[in-house]
Amino acid sequence: MDLSEYKLEVELRIDWSDLDMYQHVNNLTFMRFMQSGRVNFWEATNLSKIFEESNRGPMLVSSHCDFKRSLYYPGKATVKTKLAYMKNSSFALDHVIVNEKNEVCAEGRDVAVCFDFNTEKTYPIPEDLRMVMSRY
Repeated sequence: MDLSEYKLEVELRIDWSDLDMYQHVNNLTFMRFMQSGRVNFWEATNLSKIFEESNRGPMLVSSHCDFKRSLYYPGKATVKTKLAYMKNSSFALDHVIVNEKNEVCAEGRDVAVCFDFNTEKTYPIPEDLRMVMSRY
């Protein structure tokens, strides 16, 4: 896996409260980490600002995560994110979560649609937004 393809990343501290009874990071925390990667993408592409101004923005419709290696406290995890694909109104983000040794601990994918919360319908991704999103 070529991690250089992932243009966005966010480093997160592993907290003691992230652990499960086996003393490693709980699976649900991996999903929260992916959420941080997703929000990082939304902020980098101005999707969050578009929503604030127009009540139109991304709506998560699918999320999955494949667990590869455990994470432990104390430590840090880095979520690397890239655009996997864009269709008419939907797009997918691929995430890789790595530990401090840059070992892959999880791989995930989110699928979102561009959603107009005023009309409660999806809408096509505008061309200018496509250009911005394709940078990542």
